[in-house]
Amino acid sequence: MRLNRQKIAPYVFISPFFIVFAAFMVFPLGFSIFLSFHKWSGMGGIKTAQFAGLQHFSFLLFKDVYFWKTIGITIWLLIFGSFTQHLFAIPLAIVLNSKLIRGRDIFRTAYFLPVITSAVSVAIIFQNVFNMKYGLLNYITGIFGVAPVDWINWSWSIPIAIAIVINWRWIGWNTLIYLAGLQAIPNELYESADIDGASLITKHVNITIPMLLPIIFFAVTMSIIGGMQIFDEPFVLTQGYLWMGGANNAGFTAAFYILWSLQRAGKYGRGSAIAWLLFLLVLIMTFINRAITNYYKGDNRGIKRVTAKKDKAIDIGPQMNLH
Repeated sequence: MRLNRQKIAPYVFISPFFIVFAAFMVFPLGFSIFLSFHKWSGMGGIKTAQFAGLQHFSFLLFKDVYFWKTIGITIWLLIFGSFTQHLFAIPLAIVLNSKLIRGRDIFRTAYFLPVITSAVSVAIIFQNVFNMKYGLLNYITGIFGVAPVDWINWSWSIPIAIAIVINWRWIGWNTLIYLAGLQAIPNELYESADIDGASLITKHVNITIPMLLPIIFFAVTMSIIGGMQIFDEPFVLTQGYLWMGGANNAGFTAAFYILWSLQRAGKYGRGSAIAWLLFLLVLIMTFINRAITNYYKGDNRGIKRVTAKKDKAIDIGPQMNLH
């Protein structure tokens, strides 16, 4: 009996995790799959759900006037609100990794503060920044003679305003990720390049970027997942469900559409179907990102150097497997 208790005890101790995982992860996923094939308003219990087959998916793909529009807006924000972060984060990480910068820890903390700030609080603050009459952004552009812009009420400016907020909030997160990756690169590679007279830009192009490829893949993948689920910023900036993303639905993202279908329209089946179509799109984008990363990994297995005198790449060491 005691032996049996000893065998069972480990499973008892780890059982809370599996119970919570099943209750809050497995069951919701299974239930959303079930709902995507049914019509249900959320009223009268699950027994009132009517089987609909592929009707929701067919309607969204071929008839819905909002689905593809929300996907287009979401992808636009993914490109200019999520992917552009990396164009700023990598150089910032390189600068913060430099030993010549004093007070690096202070800058690292400052860049990371927006990440831990509530998204709702950030969006409310930026409502004042984007205000047409007394907003900071219009004040700055007004110095250069630019007419005031109603950033969160004009259809063409709403996506730009949302992209600015997303970039401001998440550049620091990616900067710290790249900073961790930079600190793992052997300093001997840069010393060898210095001996051969390689310039600063040459070292970063031929050493830093190839060595950071696994980190870039991770960071870009996280941006894809987060960018395709963007909801908080457009929801608050465009005043919630009332205007469905503002003028001309310019801030109506796919995640916004999911929540609107569930909570405002009471169409749980359609909302679940949108969620699973969005999941497939994220999966496809992740595979594309992986394929691109693997392609460049193949081109950079041997870390190269370029001498200052000759524009000719030669090996500076044994080939390094970046997989």
